[in-house]
Amino acid sequence: MDKKKLKIILAAPRGFCAGVDRAVQIVELAIKKYGSPVYVRHEIVHNKFVVDGLRDMGAIFVDELSEIPDDGRPVIFSAHGVPKSVPDEAKSRDIFYIDATCPLVSKVHKEAIRYHEKENKHIILIGHEGHPEVIGTMGQLPKGAVSLVETIDDVNELDIDDDAEIAYCTQTTLSVDDTIDIINHIKSKFKNISEPYKEDICYATTNRQAAVKHIAPLVDMMMVLGAPNSSNSNRLKEVAKIHGAEKSILVQRAKDIDWSVLSDVEVLGITAGASAPEILIDEVIHEARNQFDIELEEIKITDENISFNVPRILRD
Repeated sequence: MDKKKLKIILAAPRGFCAGVDRAVQIVELAIKKYGSPVYVRHEIVHNKFVVDGLRDMGAIFVDELSEIPDDGRPVIFSAHGVPKSVPDEAKSRDIFYIDATCPLVSKVHKEAIRYHEKENKHIILIGHEGHPEVIGTMGQLPKGAVSLVETIDDVNELDIDDDAEIAYCTQTTLSVDDTIDIINHIKSKFKNISEPYKEDICYATTNRQAAVKHIAPLVDMMMVLGAPNSSNSNRLKEVAKIHGAEKSILVQRAKDIDWSVLSDVEVLGITAGASAPEILIDEVIHEARNQFDIELEEIKITDENISFNVPRILRD
């Protein structure tokens, strides 16, 4: 019996960004240099495949430093960043730690600190409540110094004088379009507003969303490879739906796919969140070939050549 024809359009850029690649390298190099176990506070990145692979190499993932014994082993902080209280606790216990915070998240931390400490401004942070990156950014400043908003309605409900000295920052993995709308509303509401010299949403988030916007009108369904707790992956799913894909789904692995949902799909778009490695795309394409007669096309909207150095201690 002949297989059903399926055209797959791969979005590019997709998958690992420079910050995720650096964080994963940090764990791998730490295990290589110091042996196992190496402790990691929280998931190093939001991807089960990556976390499980590092666990197999000798990483032990914990939620809090209190779970780590005083055994002299290294501790790595995740790519999402941590509140100031976490390295302070590590220092108080004489724990050797390596910070794998993405440099673009660290940029947001430095902005918030500068606005508050040097310019005496109140910070409005645009982001998702409870996300590790948001917790880390808010944790750079004293309680009450930052107001978190997720929507325009949240901005309207802020108990801040319209003529107060305000600065805004954003989570790095938000919807570009939604964030622009919120920023414009903040600017219209507050008279004295300072903004980042360069937008906080990272290049990888922007590029992956732009690629999805480009191919969404060309496909019947968009499939995003990523974890359910990955902010940037969930935004890709939403962006695809908004910009023309009739259906948009988020899956972690090829084994999780119910291929029957593609029964009426003629053109499938595939992308991957910034914490999903390319091997997961390869898995999906391999399995798709078992199910369908595949025509494969890649549409690239830009090249990415950004990389970040790992800490010097791991380069020695």
